[in-house]
Amino acid sequence: MNDYIETNRLNWDDRAGLHATDTTGSYRIGRVLAGGSSLHALEAGEIGEIAGKDIIHLQCHIGLDTLSLKHLGARSVTGLDFSPVAITAARLFAEKAGTESTFVEASVYDAVAALEQRTYDIVFVTWGAIHWLQDIFKWAEVVASLLRPGGRLYLLDGHPQMYQYESTGNGRLSLTYGWRTPVNAPLLFEETHTYTGDERPLTHQRMYEWLHPLSDTVNALLKAGLTLDFLNEHEILVWRHYPGMIETGEDQFEQAPGLPRIPLSFSIGAHKPE
Repeated sequence: MNDYIETNRLNWDDRAGLHATDTTGSYRIGRVLAGGSSLHALEAGEIGEIAGKDIIHLQCHIGLDTLSLKHLGARSVTGLDFSPVAITAARLFAEKAGTESTFVEASVYDAVAALEQRTYDIVFVTWGAIHWLQDIFKWAEVVASLLRPGGRLYLLDGHPQMYQYESTGNGRLSLTYGWRTPVNAPLLFEETHTYTGDERPLTHQRMYEWLHPLSDTVNALLKAGLTLDFLNEHEILVWRHYPGMIETGEDQFEQAPGLPRIPLSFSIGAHKPE
C-alpha cells in the first residue's frame, strides 16, 4: 500500500469511527437497523431489479447501504472496504440489524483475491468512491472480474466537473483544478472535520484525491470488456457540496435558482456480455 493510500486509509479510519456513532442523521443508522434502507431516491430509482441477486458493494464504508440492499431483496450482500474501522462497524451494524451479510477488509484493487475469485450479479459503487482511486482502468478490470456473464455494474458518484470547481463565497464557482489528475501527482486536501456536520475533529486530516474524466471512466469499462447500458448526468447531489445549495428533497441538493447549472453527479450502468 503506497503512502497516498495509507494516508487516505488513516483519514477514513477516523471518518468511519465518527460516522458509525453519527448523531446528525446523515447515515440513517436507525432506519437501517430497523430493517429499512439508507439508499437515496436517485440510486434507488436507477439500480434496477435487485431481488434474488448476489451483490458486491465496493468501498462499502460502514456498510449501511450494503445492508439496505439485503433489506430490499438481494439474495446475498458482500461489502468490501480498506478501512478496518469501517469493516468492524459494518459487522456490528449487521449483527444489530440481524441482517445476513459478509464484510471483507481489503483494497478495492485486491478485491478479486480477497473475495476468493467469487463472482456476482451486481457490482454496486456509489457516492464518494472513484475519486479516491489512482487508477480507474485497473478499477474497471476489477469490476469486470467480479461480474458473472450477464452481471451488471451500477456506479453513481459526484461528477468530475463539479470537483473541478471551488465556491467563491458569493454563490459563484471558480475553476480551480484540472480535469485529469496525474497518478503520481494527486490533489492534496486537509480537512479538520468530516462532511456530516459532526463537531468532533478528525485526527488524520490529510487526504489525496484523483479526478478522472468521464471519458476515462467509460473507456476503462469498455476496455475491461463491459457493455455500456446508460450514462446519466444529474443536477442533484446528496450532500451540500457548495455553500448556498438548496435542499429540494430528503438529502437532495441543487444549485440555487439563478446560478449557472453544472452536472453535480453521474451514473453509469454497464453489463458483462454473456
